[in-house]
Amino acid sequence: MQRQQENGELKRTMKPRHLIMLSLGGVIGTGLFFNTGYIISTTGAAGTLLAYLIGALVVWLVMQCLGELSVAMPVTGAFHVYAARYIGPATGYTVAWLYWLTWTVALGSSFTAAGFCMQYWFPHVPVWIWSALFCVLIFSLNAVSTRFFAEGEFWFSLIKVATILVFIILGCGAIFGFIPMKNGSSAPGLVNLTREGWFPHGGLPILMTMVAVNFAFSGTELIGIAAGETENPHQAIPVAIRATIARLIVFFIGTVFVLAALIPMEVAGVEKSPFVLVFEKIGIPYAADIFNFVILTAILSAANSGLYASGRMLWSLSNEKTLPVCFARVNKNGVPLVALSASMIGGLLALLSSVIAPDTVFVALSAISGFAVVAVWLSICASHFVFRRRHIRSGKPLAGLQYRAPWYPLVPVLGFLLCLLACIGLAFDPDQRIALWCGIPFVALCYASYFLTHKTTSKETDYAAD
Repeated sequence: MQRQQENGELKRTMKPRHLIMLSLGGVIGTGLFFNTGYIISTTGAAGTLLAYLIGALVVWLVMQCLGELSVAMPVTGAFHVYAARYIGPATGYTVAWLYWLTWTVALGSSFTAAGFCMQYWFPHVPVWIWSALFCVLIFSLNAVSTRFFAEGEFWFSLIKVATILVFIILGCGAIFGFIPMKNGSSAPGLVNLTREGWFPHGGLPILMTMVAVNFAFSGTELIGIAAGETENPHQAIPVAIRATIARLIVFFIGTVFVLAALIPMEVAGVEKSPFVLVFEKIGIPYAADIFNFVILTAILSAANSGLYASGRMLWSLSNEKTLPVCFARVNKNGVPLVALSASMIGGLLALLSSVIAPDTVFVALSAISGFAVVAVWLSICASHFVFRRRHIRSGKPLAGLQYRAPWYPLVPVLGFLLCLLACIGLAFDPDQRIALWCGIPFVALCYASYFLTHKTTSKETDYAAD
């Protein structure tokens, strides 16, 4: 379990504040800034609040499972390593590639989006120039050292967190009449929450949007990825998990409440960010410029986290002997440059596919990416269920686990079932059904690739909790 630490391959330089901001930075992005409008228009205000409350519950369940696993085994690669050891090596291999693809696709689309953000201020500069500059910036942040990356992500995330807090405060002021509306209309209060009825389209749209909600919460699992490079992980990880979950519930539920109360259901959508709609209603000066800057920060934060996560996944696959050893090599600062470079190339290929084949290849990659998040969460819950069961059967005391998920086996079982329900919900939504048609064959391809290229053994490694 401590192989990478003893050999000096990766360095434990992250602190709890880095872990918290890394997780928040991975979560607060386009899912919250843009997709919330789509969910409000689909499920209504009350339905959106309920969907996000269920999403918050799922995050809490998954993070409790991941917390116990990552404190007992703080290794880089996290959930794919756990899946390999407690479900099966082929499953671990598949989970790793699903997660790598998730962040690689995000990396490619992030560079294009960042270029478009800059074109808002500099319309005569081609998008590709900005995309190239941001590629260099993000790669440099990751290549210098893990601590340098973590500091960059800390400040990226801090801007987003501050914006969300200001948004919630101003929005609540406008809802209850403390801040006048720009057009002189009276404060809406809570009228928009129930104007179209509690659930205007019934309960099915809530089920259909659960993957979109879970995708909005994705990124919390980065705590597990970073566990292998964190100082005193047994102390830092529980602190980071508790702080992250508490902040996410406040930020997401608070934000959704403000959006749903200020934006009528028929106005919400995906053509314009609901945040911009609210800023326009309140009459904040330079709202478009401010929000464009925040979106740029969110995009760069996602790219920064994405390159880190995808690079560590390749390093971990190599460390587990399922990829060539070159991907596990690190420089004197403990950075896996080969794995980082390969992930950056993957991101550039995803970027290229978004330009050359946006309606075919890139659509399929994006669909698999959305499906992959929920598949990874399924593996975390299943791994935790088996881990605790084996721990109990071995006769080891539960007191030996320095972080324990409560109410076992309810927590992993309920988390697994809710994630599975979200996947089933995809089948009922024509716009998201492609995630199943692309995601399931990709999973089958990964399993086939593993069994064709690796010799499977029945040997299992028993990892004791520290």
